[in-house]
Amino acid sequence: MEKERRKQILSWCLYDWANSAFAATIMAAVLPVFYSSVAGANLSKTTASSYWGYTNTLAMLVVAFSAPILGALADHRGIKKRFLALFAGMGIVSTSLLVFVGKGDWFLASLLYIIGMVGFSGGNNFYDSLLPHVAGEKDIDRISSLGYASGYLGGGILLAFNVAMILKPHWFGIVDAEWGTRYSFLTVGVWWAAFSIPILKNVPEPPIVPIPGESSNPLRASLQRLSLTFHNIRRYREAFKFLIAFWLFNDGIGTIISMAVIFGAEINIPQAHLIGSILAVQFIGIPFSIFFGRLAGWMGTKRAIFLGLAVYTGISIGGYFIQTALHFWILAVLVGFVQGGTQALSRSLFSTMIPKSRSAEFFSFYDVSSKFAGIIGPFVFGIVGQMTGSSRLSVVALVIFFIGGAIILSTVNEKEGRARAFS
Repeated sequence: MEKERRKQILSWCLYDWANSAFAATIMAAVLPVFYSSVAGANLSKTTASSYWGYTNTLAMLVVAFSAPILGALADHRGIKKRFLALFAGMGIVSTSLLVFVGKGDWFLASLLYIIGMVGFSGGNNFYDSLLPHVAGEKDIDRISSLGYASGYLGGGILLAFNVAMILKPHWFGIVDAEWGTRYSFLTVGVWWAAFSIPILKNVPEPPIVPIPGESSNPLRASLQRLSLTFHNIRRYREAFKFLIAFWLFNDGIGTIISMAVIFGAEINIPQAHLIGSILAVQFIGIPFSIFFGRLAGWMGTKRAIFLGLAVYTGISIGGYFIQTALHFWILAVLVGFVQGGTQALSRSLFSTMIPKSRSAEFFSFYDVSSKFAGIIGPFVFGIVGQMTGSSRLSVVALVIFFIGGAIILSTVNEKEGRARAFS
C-alpha cells in the first residue's frame, strides 16, 4: 500500500516536471524574446511588449470563464483525469506548432500561445485538484513543494538543452539560432507529452460523491454545484478570503513570470543573459521550493507565504532601477528564492480548506483566481508601458498587488478553514 502511494505521488509530481517545460521555455525564457525580436520584428520594442501583455490577458480570460463549469462537471462525472488529458493535449499540439512561426508572424505566435496557455492553465486546474487525493493533511505542504521542485528541475533541464540549441545550433545540425529557437518549441511539446503519461496511468480517478437532488444532466448538475458553492460561501469563507488574497498577490507573481524577459529585451539586456537568468531561476527554485515546504513546518504556512511576498515587493521596486545585465541577474536570483515556495504553499494551504469530494470545483475557483491575476497584471503592464513609453513604471505598479494580497491574507483563519473543510 505504501509503495503504491509513493508511486502515485511520484507520478503526480512528474506532471509538474512535464508541463513546467512550457512555463520555462514558452512562458518565461525563449518565446518572449522570440516574440519581440522575430515574430514581432515589424513592431517597436514597446509595442511588442504591450502585445505580449494583451496576448496573456486574452488567454487568461478564456480559462477564467470556462474553468468553474468544467471543474464542477469533472467532480459530477468523475472525469478529472480525462479533462487533464484533454487540456494537456491542447497545449502540447499548439506548442509544437510554434515551430512554424517566422519573422513578422506575431499574430500566429499570439494565437498559438493563447491556445497553449489555455491547455497549460486548464490542465493545471485538474492536476491541482488531484493533490488532496494523493497527499495526506500532514504531508500536503511537503508534497506540493516537491511538485514545484520537480517542475523546476524538469523545466530547467529542458531549458538548458534549448539554450544550447539556440546558442550552439551547429551542435545539433541546425542552420541558425532562429531555427534553434523554433525547434526548441517542438521539444517542449514532446517533453510535455512524454512525462504526462505517468499521472494518467498511475493516479486513480477520485471517487464521485453525488450531491442529493442534483440533476442527471451533466451541464445542469455542474451549474447546480456552482450555485451550491456560492450559497455555501459563508461556510467556506476562509477559503474564499484566501482566494481573494491569492488573486491579488498572484497577479504580481504571474506578471513577473510572463513579462520579465520581454521587459529585459525592451531595455536591451542581451538575449544570453535573459535566457541564462531564467535558467538560473529554474535550478535555484529546486532547493528553495523544498526549503519553503520545511519552512512552513517551522513557522507556519501563512507566515512563510508572507516572507515570500515581502521579497517580491522588494523585487518589484528594484525592477524600476535595472540598468545592466547584472541587475537583472540579481533580481532573477531573488525570484528563484521565493517563486516556487510561495506558489506551492498557496496551493497546499488552499487544499486544506476545501472539501476533498469537490476538489476540482474548488480548484477551478482557485484557477480562476489565478487567471484573473493573469488578466489584470499583464494588461496593466501593457497599458502603463504604452502610456509612458517605458515599462519601468509597469514593474513598480506590481507592489500594490503584493501588499494588498498580504493584508487580506492576514485575515484568513487557517484553523477555522480546515475545520469547515472536514466538518
